[in-house]
Amino acid sequence: MPELPEVETTRRGLAPVLAGQRIRTALVRQPALRVPVPRSLPRLLAGLTIGRVARRGKYLLIDCGAGTLIMHLGMSGRIWIVEASTPATAHDHFDLVLASGTRVRLRDPRRFGLVVWTRGDPLQHPLLRDIGPEPLSRAFNAGRIYRATRGRSAAVKHVLMDSRVVAGIGNIYANEALFRAGIDPRTPARRISRSRYAALVGKLKETLRLAIGARGSSLRDYVGSDGRAGYFQDLFMVYDRAGEPCYRCGGPIKAMRQGQRSTFYCPRCQK
Repeated sequence: MPELPEVETTRRGLAPVLAGQRIRTALVRQPALRVPVPRSLPRLLAGLTIGRVARRGKYLLIDCGAGTLIMHLGMSGRIWIVEASTPATAHDHFDLVLASGTRVRLRDPRRFGLVVWTRGDPLQHPLLRDIGPEPLSRAFNAGRIYRATRGRSAAVKHVLMDSRVVAGIGNIYANEALFRAGIDPRTPARRISRSRYAALVGKLKETLRLAIGARGSSLRDYVGSDGRAGYFQDLFMVYDRAGEPCYRCGGPIKAMRQGQRSTFYCPRCQK
């Protein structure tokens, strides 16, 4: 699933193209996504002018003045910019059509993505209102995560991936940040000290900034809004490197399952 760096890369590509543009219509080829796409959406969007393009966690928010279009990439989706002449494929379920003819297209083979319209405050929408602080903001700090984990017996990796604790962190960046902080992903969250959380918060922010600078990770389907792949996968320290030598100690990277996700770690470097 695309995580925060991939969604932020997509946002940065869309924002300068969309800001100030008038919407001609929307094309809904397949309304049966994770939440049904409103059939009235083409009519609701026609003639509106786009303001800013924002992100909350893994969601994109396109401000259209009279309301906000909330979009999510799902498990394997991509949102990118195409010209009017670009033919749609079987999995191209939604186009936002600008007056210029340029289109913003959602491709989602597994149909776990979202295209939702809201007239109210988008941050109070049920999809967004319970999301925790943005990890790159000042609101996400050692004190906050320390207090949030005092009663948590779940493994620290699970807590990092809990969107109520911190927004947008998925499996890849939880693995990478925990390695960089030297913390065993299996450690119960309540057993980690405030000072170790300070190190983890710092390494998580560092990892996300590096990943955004690398345009995210392209492992399967993800590309940015301009069709270019990310390359943070070339900088992975542990993720998807089971059996390969640790870059720090030379020992083998181990893999295990936590819940339904693969975890990669170095048993020597992470305690």
